[in-house]
Amino acid sequence: MASSTHSVTNQAPPLVQYDVFGADRALVEAVERHLDPDVLEEGRSELAALGRTAGSAQVQEWGVQANEHPPRLRTHDRYGHRIDEVDFHPAWHRLLGKGVSAGLTAAWGRPGGHVRRAAAFQVWTQVEAGNGCPLSMTHAAVPALRTDPALAAVWEPRLTSVIYDPALRPAGQKPGALFGMGMTEKQGGSDVRANTTAARPLAEDGAYELTGHKWFCSAPMSDAFLVLAQAPGGVTCFLVPRVLEDGTRNVFLIQRLKDKLGNRSNASAEVEFDGTWARRVGDEGRGVRTIIGMVAATRLDCVLGSAGLMRQAVAQAVHHCTHRAAFGGKLVDKPLMRNVLADLALESEAATTLALRLAAAYDDDGEQERALLRIAVPAAKYWVTKRCAPVAVEAAECLGGNGYVEESGMPRLVRESPLNSIWEGAGNVQALDVVRALRREPQALDAYLREVGQARGADHRLDGAIKNLLTELADLEGVEGRARRLVERLALVLQGSLLVRYAPPQVADAFCAARLGGDGGSAFGTLPHTLDLASVVERARPVS
Repeated sequence: MASSTHSVTNQAPPLVQYDVFGADRALVEAVERHLDPDVLEEGRSELAALGRTAGSAQVQEWGVQANEHPPRLRTHDRYGHRIDEVDFHPAWHRLLGKGVSAGLTAAWGRPGGHVRRAAAFQVWTQVEAGNGCPLSMTHAAVPALRTDPALAAVWEPRLTSVIYDPALRPAGQKPGALFGMGMTEKQGGSDVRANTTAARPLAEDGAYELTGHKWFCSAPMSDAFLVLAQAPGGVTCFLVPRVLEDGTRNVFLIQRLKDKLGNRSNASAEVEFDGTWARRVGDEGRGVRTIIGMVAATRLDCVLGSAGLMRQAVAQAVHHCTHRAAFGGKLVDKPLMRNVLADLALESEAATTLALRLAAAYDDDGEQERALLRIAVPAAKYWVTKRCAPVAVEAAECLGGNGYVEESGMPRLVRESPLNSIWEGAGNVQALDVVRALRREPQALDAYLREVGQARGADHRLDGAIKNLLTELADLEGVEGRARRLVERLALVLQGSLLVRYAPPQVADAFCAARLGGDGGSAFGTLPHTLDLASVVERARPVS
């Protein structure tokens, strides 16, 4: 007989069978704000469908399965032949296929494509972040390939296809293709100019033979990769196909898969090139310049990915506290818990609002918008990705001991949360990139100041922050030692300006008070108690 003491009470129901997009008010409003009216209804319909898919019990289970059964490397077949294949759980392929079919690699050729894709990427990240890596790199490879129109004509239709085909065969025989990337090496890390992989020209025009290694190669089962190597003329960008046009495997030796803290569903590998065939992309010695468009696009995806993780963490925390009772009432109604939840919600909404604004700048593609991206992307990459880990940890704490248990899903969010801060250039790289833009590209700072200046006069704390920022920008002597501080302020002022213009007054008021006015502590849950925190929390509640 079952024990009578085992009645399950006071437990929050699973956050499942809901529209992940429609339940996110900040994201919905950003899409409505930035999409042209001619494509808005179509975009909303697509995103709602993806949101319902992402919130379904089946797809959430796929995310669990893909992480519980990480990829496995097979270097040789049963006969001893080198095959260098990575096996994935079926759930991985289902998730990746859904991401491709949802247009997460197809932003570049359709109206409002970047805003639509950005919102979709943020939604899909909340299911399972690992499959976002090949989706991101495939999307981001397009601007690099466009430096070579002949290559772009061949490869861009494959990359922007909405059909996923995981088979290892020549890309020309497939309905769609995925791209990976390999830039970093053991001795160089982010200093890609220190790469030692050698590229020897072959008789065929534009063809080379590569010899060397890559310390990190993401998504090693992709159809092709963009890599950097030392050609006779200097560091150069190359396209390395996984399978050659005649059907033979290119020399692509996977030495091992990385055993990572998080992102466990996705394979990251160390690979060796030993007479590997490659096609040059762009001119010799211009590799960094060629690949910079890809880097910028993947950095924006880091911002979007972190915004998605923060949103899911906050949604889970608010959902739990809405249903959990303690000390005579619902947790969400307790003043101190409400303060914590509101503080987390502010961070999440600020990240979403900033990320979608940057995606809209890609769609506009005017000179002013391109200049804004030059500073705003690395500043957002620096700040938003760094805020992800503390948000995830605090949100897990809102669930108490339940948040420390794998079944809650919160530990997976916590493990994933530092990733985007590290990948595509860690914090110091981003901060120094902003400093470089400030020194060399005055039009970038002008575009930034025009953007934040649109909110001047609407909030005295924002006005004060802009004034203080201008003082810091007036003296760039010795700026490297204080670059992090400066970039943090650039990001916060930009977020504050966007929220003052677009968010509900209670959200903008709380953000400006705590983030710009100094009326908040170092930990979450230290907002001024006089603010309308209940409205901030209610706005973040995942109800569609």
